[in-house]
Amino acid sequence: MNSSAADVGDWAARLLENPDLTRMGHLQRVEDANLGLGWIYYALARVIRTRTIVVIGSYRGFVPLVFARALTDNLEGGRVVFIDPSLVDDFWKDPKAVREYFSGFDANNIEHFLGTTQEFARSEAYRSLERVGIVFIDGYHSEEQARFDYETFKDRLGADGVTLFHDSARCHISRIYGPDRPYECRVKCFIDQLRLDASVEVFDLPFDQGVTMVRRRDLRDTETTGETSR
Repeated sequence: MNSSAADVGDWAARLLENPDLTRMGHLQRVEDANLGLGWIYYALARVIRTRTIVVIGSYRGFVPLVFARALTDNLEGGRVVFIDPSLVDDFWKDPKAVREYFSGFDANNIEHFLGTTQEFARSEAYRSLERVGIVFIDGYHSEEQARFDYETFKDRLGADGVTLFHDSARCHISRIYGPDRPYECRVKCFIDQLRLDASVEVFDLPFDQGVTMVRRRDLRDTETTGETSR
């Protein structure tokens, strides 16, 4: 399905009718059906035109839903591989309910893997994963896990591929797993390390919780076939 700008605006308004999809630091605004940073996610998927996007972690699916819509609007189509172990609550644990939830937003191209990145990396789904255009990292926000998520997929990125880190604007304490289970979100610390790596480009969008885009410089030199991340 290919849609007009008006169709996308209507879809965005319908998405934001769900209060849970207006949360978690993407600068969404209901009043003018504004996806906030979601428009950037959507645009990247339209520009890169990848057929595979990986999303690690999402409270209620805002990011995988936006990417799924973008891939649907591309003539090439594509799929979103969504990795989430459902540790915050049980929302992602029932496969049938998950499929119905996404289908309610016309997103039938999201494949959910109930597990951590570590578990996914040991799966046949990971071994069979072809080149990826976008990796969106928004799972457990420790410095160590951000590094693991990044390193697990960095060699799967195509020539035009990018990695996006959410919650990268600042370190802070999160109680998303319960008031008695606080932990320090240190994604920014890992991003600061990446800035010292001459092989990557790092670009911050410091709005709301922040998103940082990372792109490997050497991909443009090492891939000479003219193929993109399709």
